[in-house]
Amino acid sequence: MKLLTKTMETVMIVLILGVTFVFAQVTITNTSNYQVADQMLLANEINESGEPYAEAIGYNLDDLDPMQPAVPDRTAYVLGIENYEYSRYQLGVVIALSGIGMHIIWAPMIAQMAAMETDPNFDGMYTGGMQNGFKEDDTFMKMVMHLGMLANHTPPMNAWPQFGEYVSGDPHYIQPIDAENFGHDFATLRWDRSKMTMQLSPGAMGQTLMKQYLWAQDMLGAFHDGDENEIEPNGVISPDSTGSPNFDPNNNVYFGGDNLDGFVGQVLTAEAINKVLNIINNLAYDGASLGMVDPMTYDPAAGIKYFPHLIAVEETPMDAATMLPPRPTGYSIVDASSWLFDQVSLIWGTLSYKNLMDPNNSSDSKHLAYHAVFDGDPFPADMSVTGMPGPFDLMMGASKVIFQNLMAMHFNSENGTFINTAELSSGSVVQGTEISTFNAGYTLVILKLFVEEFAGTPLEGMAKDALVAQANFLLNNLQDANGGFYNSYTLGTGPAADAKTVLAQAGAIRGLYAAYQATNDNTYLTAADNGYDYIVQNFYDADEHGFHTTQGVAEATYTPKIVAALSGALREARLVGGHEDATSIYVNFWDAVANRMQLAEADATGETGGDSDGDGIPYIPEQPNGLASVFAAEAMQQLSGVTSVEDEDNAAVTPTAYRLNQNYPNPFNPTTEISFSLPEAGKVRLDVYNVLGNKVTTLVNGQLNAGSHSITFDASLLPSGIYFYKIQANNFSAIKKMNLLK
Repeated sequence: MKLLTKTMETVMIVLILGVTFVFAQVTITNTSNYQVADQMLLANEINESGEPYAEAIGYNLDDLDPMQPAVPDRTAYVLGIENYEYSRYQLGVVIALSGIGMHIIWAPMIAQMAAMETDPNFDGMYTGGMQNGFKEDDTFMKMVMHLGMLANHTPPMNAWPQFGEYVSGDPHYIQPIDAENFGHDFATLRWDRSKMTMQLSPGAMGQTLMKQYLWAQDMLGAFHDGDENEIEPNGVISPDSTGSPNFDPNNNVYFGGDNLDGFVGQVLTAEAINKVLNIINNLAYDGASLGMVDPMTYDPAAGIKYFPHLIAVEETPMDAATMLPPRPTGYSIVDASSWLFDQVSLIWGTLSYKNLMDPNNSSDSKHLAYHAVFDGDPFPADMSVTGMPGPFDLMMGASKVIFQNLMAMHFNSENGTFINTAELSSGSVVQGTEISTFNAGYTLVILKLFVEEFAGTPLEGMAKDALVAQANFLLNNLQDANGGFYNSYTLGTGPAADAKTVLAQAGAIRGLYAAYQATNDNTYLTAADNGYDYIVQNFYDADEHGFHTTQGVAEATYTPKIVAALSGALREARLVGGHEDATSIYVNFWDAVANRMQLAEADATGETGGDSDGDGIPYIPEQPNGLASVFAAEAMQQLSGVTSVEDEDNAAVTPTAYRLNQNYPNPFNPTTEISFSLPEAGKVRLDVYNVLGNKVTTLVNGQLNAGSHSITFDASLLPSGIYFYKIQANNFSAIKKMNLLK
């Protein structure tokens, strides 16, 4: 009934006031430069803006059906279906389909297991008798078959699981897709390896690790039976044999919420463990060479070992005779500097997996399920049980090392802020002088998580102090008097003077809401709320449902990183800040912009050919340009007006286009400000109408000069309800809705 009433109301107002809306089209401008770190950050943020967000604001996910778009409403479908599934596409493309990384056959644990095989006939035993002089491929196949048994699932064919993601590639398929079989045989979903940048970066590996965690924790948080009925763990029911960690094939209990979940969750975790183990064993840099860092004994005061920004991978070519994937043969430094965002990305994943693997966490049914996963079968138990470091100890130790290096290399204690880059010179740390607002914000997000995961340890206090210092620096040095955020700050110079970007605003908002959650300090909540108001008033184009990516520039240039930051900021504004309009803004932005940047869909969202869910995104086999189901690297949108900005002398810049802004505050009681921009002088009329289309007042009716104008609307004598304000200036006309709430 509410939906019908809203539809009738909209139609009535359009008819009465004679206004129509046409959203600016999004133009894809780059589809050939897939940056793993940015795309995986996007996958992580829209994952959290998916089912978890929908549930948090009261939707019942049982009401969602991928074959019925906009049911029960568009918000539920955007969050519960599209965000969640597009996030899954991204992960699958990177860690199983495209081949953009080092194949897990050559991973550390596979190598260890292969070395332990003493049967002289093992080579070829699990690969159809194909003997090639290596045991690793047979070991890998043995592991895959075992994980499949534990989940009651038949593994797909020709997957490319990996233990280290390369930094970039071209997401065009190099062969026609097998339209009939690509869902279970991934052979035709490879990208051109010659167009990949075969370098490792903590940013790319860390953001992918975080996405692996997000899906593994969801998939492995339940059990199921042979009919794929979900079984909720209670500490007694288990796939294990009684009194043993080994799998019981006869008790009809399997890992995962269903067959596919159980298998994929285990594979994701195997990839994650091998990736972090390889980083710890081989990619730590002491300023002279790459090697190992021991988390149990590491002390940066005795010599720093950190994970540098770019490491080239030398590998063998694909061997058609042995059918083995390229094998890494060596690593070399490309960029020895330490990047703050790299370290933040990597520790985000290790901290999250630490939580999943924690043997002492029995806080909910999911963690009871995880206990059965990390008890020796399929993955080793922790050191307290075996006396040897297990996956939990690995993730905890890696988190500790990265945090220690963050503090030793990136934290400037004199100024109370982390710094974007640092390096070693003759064993001494040389810090840069700049901190970007985006990096400062996401560092706060990670410090909040670190405080939670290391509660009760000496590192908790250190992390909490650093979080408070960084949050205060953000407020005192990067936020202006109007609530907006400068893009960066250079020590000894001050904040950047260039036009503010939406990336900086979103990153700051995301971080300050996290700081508030970590400290309960309302100062941070207020600053985040002010930042949210600023981004809506100064960057959001409510007519076009897009965001100015640079303040004062009509043409928006979107990247996956920008869409990711906006997703995170708008979500937290709703969940932490209580801004209900943030959800509708995000859904509108998704429909107008983000959804258009998705290049193809897999079948999990109801695509059975063509575009069955009607959102304009083609089914993979029908993508005309042979593009994977990822986001475009760049897209443009021409917005209807230019956000009002001020120059260094605080003199208003003359607008270059007509614009009617959303009133602020909204909802309001009893007064609100209505602002608009005129690129030239002329007669202006500004009227207010009620929901029936009756004019209740005229706010402006006369000649005005070019520039930005603001009018106060006092509704003291009016009842609560929806009102509309309409502007007419020369040949320009626009209408917006506002809500009087007494």
